[in-house]
Amino acid sequence: MHCCCKEKETFDIKVKADVGADPIWCNSCGCNYDIEEAPLSEDLKEELQSWIRMYGGWIDWSNDELLPDAIRLENEHNSLGQQLTEKVKQELGVIYKIRFSPSTSARMYSDLDL
Repeated sequence: MHCCCKEKETFDIKVKADVGADPIWCNSCGCNYDIEEAPLSEDLKEELQSWIRMYGGWIDWSNDELLPDAIRLENEHNSLGQQLTEKVKQELGVIYKIRFSPSTSARMYSDLDL
């Protein structure tokens, strides 16, 4: 996949959720790939997009605070992300090195409250 690296292409990618971003990233330069250009099945792209839309479901965005069960909700989101990462690995085969980058926002927010 083409990215912003000096080589203009990477085989080292990560699956990561973030606000306003697609879930496939270059693990080297941090380039965020357009999910539509990723060599993945349409079904998996839809699953990844659905997962992305759930990102931050543990945060009360209007009050900028965690929901009462934030750690559990974030852990569930990360668990699904790990499962989807395994599907990405299955579809992309051995050409790509693929890893999952879990969300840690609930832990970071809760640490600030201490």
